[in-house]
Amino acid sequence: MNLTTLDLGIIALYLIATLAVGFWISKRASKNIEGYFLGGKTLPWYYLGLSNASGMFDISGTMWLVYLLFIYGLKSIYIPWLWPTFNQIFLMVFLSIWLRRSGVMTGAEWINFRFGEGRGAKLSHLIVVVFALFSVLGFLAYGFVGIGKFAAAFLPWQLAADPHHNEIAYGLIFTAITTIYVVKGGMFSVVITEVLQFFIMTIASIAIGVIAMMQVSPEMLAAVTPDGWYDVGFGWQLDLDWRGILDSANQRIVDDGFSLFTVFMMLVLFKGILSSMAGPAPNYDMQRILSARTPVEAAKMSWFVNVVLIVPRYMMITGLAVLALAFFIPDLAAMGDDVDFEQILPFALSNYIPTGLLGIVVAGLLASFMSTFAATTNAAPAYVVNDIYKKYINPNAEDKTYVKVSYLVSLVFVIIGTAIGLFVPSLNDIILWLVSALWGGYTAANMLKWYWWRFNGHGYFIGMLTGMVATVPLAFVDLSPLEGFPLLFAASLLGCIVATYLTPAEDMETLTNFYRKTRPWGFWKPVIAEIQKQQPDFEPNRQFARDMGNVLVGIIWHTSLTATAIFLVIQSWTELYVSLGLVAVTSIYLKRMWWDRLSDEDTPQPQSQKTLAMD
Repeated sequence: MNLTTLDLGIIALYLIATLAVGFWISKRASKNIEGYFLGGKTLPWYYLGLSNASGMFDISGTMWLVYLLFIYGLKSIYIPWLWPTFNQIFLMVFLSIWLRRSGVMTGAEWINFRFGEGRGAKLSHLIVVVFALFSVLGFLAYGFVGIGKFAAAFLPWQLAADPHHNEIAYGLIFTAITTIYVVKGGMFSVVITEVLQFFIMTIASIAIGVIAMMQVSPEMLAAVTPDGWYDVGFGWQLDLDWRGILDSANQRIVDDGFSLFTVFMMLVLFKGILSSMAGPAPNYDMQRILSARTPVEAAKMSWFVNVVLIVPRYMMITGLAVLALAFFIPDLAAMGDDVDFEQILPFALSNYIPTGLLGIVVAGLLASFMSTFAATTNAAPAYVVNDIYKKYINPNAEDKTYVKVSYLVSLVFVIIGTAIGLFVPSLNDIILWLVSALWGGYTAANMLKWYWWRFNGHGYFIGMLTGMVATVPLAFVDLSPLEGFPLLFAASLLGCIVATYLTPAEDMETLTNFYRKTRPWGFWKPVIAEIQKQQPDFEPNRQFARDMGNVLVGIIWHTSLTATAIFLVIQSWTELYVSLGLVAVTSIYLKRMWWDRLSDEDTPQPQSQKTLAMD
């Protein structure tokens, strides 16, 4: 692809600005480890929301979602529930509030808050650190693969003769640039640069959607898509037949394992609901929640992520897919059995985005890689330094020492994650492994920790260990990670329950302290009774029905936002009005039943109320 001098200048200006911001605020970030990892818990919820949205607007995921919409049409709005994308609804309704009430710095530190300081708690603390670091490495590899494919397709310099080596070279360059500002600036650097990156990506996304609407008419799109491509509903079979249009797409559907779509959706919902109930994995999403100023602000941050992310991102995804459907099918067909659907995004951009705007778009997509990579990188030292080095090796060091060790840890993890990325065959493979296999071993233990008082540290450790060990055979058998999820979950759940009943419950002081601060609903009756012996007026959480109602409405709201962006770009006006109506109705419901009822004792009082309280 031939980028003009103007395009290259815009890209260079963006990269220089990002590095400059990172160094400019690095002094504030390096004062202490809370400032480095959590931004001192002073960042407003809307900044954190924009930052978190930017971190989720990653280039690898965008390439994958473009491919899904291209092949599966409107039914593709459900496939990302694999992550599950609707976990943000569970977070905004109740889990962000519960998590932020703890006041801890990392997910591993939260384990001590939940299970105390006994042997089981120490084992649990260790296993969640190990899981978090495996997760970080997986996402670093995932980001490296995506940026290599993207940069090699767009930037004009051929750094290696072999195309795969060229992708690797570009991946190494952009990984190095991102690492510099993340290591130097910590969470402050990550959040501030991601806010900048988010606005660039939003402009790029809307522009791509508008260009697709101008270039491709509804009639043109209908002529190159199979029957059922426009259907949001589905039956037992997927019923998409690409024969005569792009025969290789049919084989890809078979390879993905989505032909029996109802079975697939049952697995997705089973996995998605359980994984969402478990709360955020110990990654950048959790770090944003813990960085919020109050529990209520943490909930608002999780809501804001959906508001600012879904529509612009899906305008870009739909625009790229539509342009590729209209103009790229002959090229894909010519690839035969070796078709690479991950080239859809580079093709659409290189042929249909005008000079100047292309520079902004490429800078925006580079930003999407950098923001995700930055957020993931920032999570690794939080666990190694706070939960290993400070806790077991050097507990009395100065804050500057911890920050310097964080620099080193970040560099080590970037190097290892990049090395893993060299051996990943495709984005689809690593995505399925991350969201189904790795998180399959995570779900059972992390769900029980919120809702069952008897669940103890030994149960958590054995459950997590069982789940993680059980993921290994999936690499050597002909079973997709999604199909293996029920087996992983069952094995982990069995380990949790058996180990819990073979070992004593956690001491009641730890459990009452946890419940007083967190106040989850679930099976906590003995703990509540113990608290009420000392505080007869103590009220437990009785909001299960309301929270689940808000979650159900929230998922409809989330899906309607996604469909709205797609219907807009493909110019399906009747369907667009229906989806907008659903967005409006569900928004009104959530305003009354969720937003208006948000309250928490940790929310700062107005100064006048503080004065009255003191008087």
